[in-house]
Amino acid sequence: MSDAVPTRIDGVRAALAVRLSMPETDLTPLPDTGLAHDHIVIGNTGTLARIPKQSQMDLPPEDNLEYQAACFARAGASGHAPRLHDVLAPDPALSMGGLIVDRIDGRPLRLPEDLFAMAQCLAAIHALPLPDDGARGPLKNPPDTLADTFTEILQQSAFIARADLHPDSESLIREELQRGGRTLARPDRPATTLIAFDAHPGNYLLDTSGQAILVDLEKARYGAPGFDLAHASLYTSTTWDVDSCAVLSPAQVGAFHDSWLAAMPDALARSSQPWLLPLRQMMWLWSVTWCAKWKVQSREDAVHSGASENWSAELSDDALISHVADRVADYLDPETIAQVRMDWAEPDATIMPASAVSS
Repeated sequence: MSDAVPTRIDGVRAALAVRLSMPETDLTPLPDTGLAHDHIVIGNTGTLARIPKQSQMDLPPEDNLEYQAACFARAGASGHAPRLHDVLAPDPALSMGGLIVDRIDGRPLRLPEDLFAMAQCLAAIHALPLPDDGARGPLKNPPDTLADTFTEILQQSAFIARADLHPDSESLIREELQRGGRTLARPDRPATTLIAFDAHPGNYLLDTSGQAILVDLEKARYGAPGFDLAHASLYTSTTWDVDSCAVLSPAQVGAFHDSWLAAMPDALARSSQPWLLPLRQMMWLWSVTWCAKWKVQSREDAVHSGASENWSAELSDDALISHVADRVADYLDPETIAQVRMDWAEPDATIMPASAVSS
């Protein structure tokens, strides 16, 4: 661990103790496993504090907290996300503020055995009633979810030229960008629901009742549920987290899709099913271009840049940074890219079962 990390955590815990009027000894930092937050257990209250290291959406601290609080409040209505208890406004000691949420008593997902539980969790979130357009803020609610996501992909793809990629990797990614553009040009669009947009398996815990709980919510928005299904089952997601690491077969991905489709209202299932493969490709593009962005920005000193989005390695444990660097190298490897894109370039029929959707 770099010297800066324990010093920063000690400072966060001391500031939190003052804000909560409790001894520092009652505050227990959890292991540093994420690039965006510190997590500190609050005594025996059944809650924990989520203290942002940065804003992944590049929002000012107050807006970032408002956004994340809305993510937990909206998804919490599904029964598959922690309840929000309090919002700690930013101050000089806690510059990004924090949220107090339920601490979930559970274990990491084990794949493929917990795929059904993950599908049920996402279905519960996706099936929530949609608020009127004017009531969806502060969450993102783009008029065209595909165009909005593809814009993010293109912004991230600007880092490809500086990411020192293998020439074959760059060529394959640029081919897929063209494929994504063709998807964007389609005249039809999938149904809109509340989505997590950060649904990889490492972001869940299986609670003591066997229910999957999505515990990391900061990028939720209104968009196409196919993005979540892709992010939950792509190779670039299922191998991201050490505790839930697995490589799914096409049949296992198909069974995951089938479980989700069966749990959804028929109209939403019918609208979403034709988009599962196109959005799988687009979500992979988002992930792999993010990898290029992280590779560039993590080696740049962004700590004093003034940006609220900050991928500097100085903010996290050395072991975490080493793990992320290993995953990014794998995902940007030309052989990995060639294998992953087989999902849509030469799809196995078992990845898209149709039996769950009523005719």
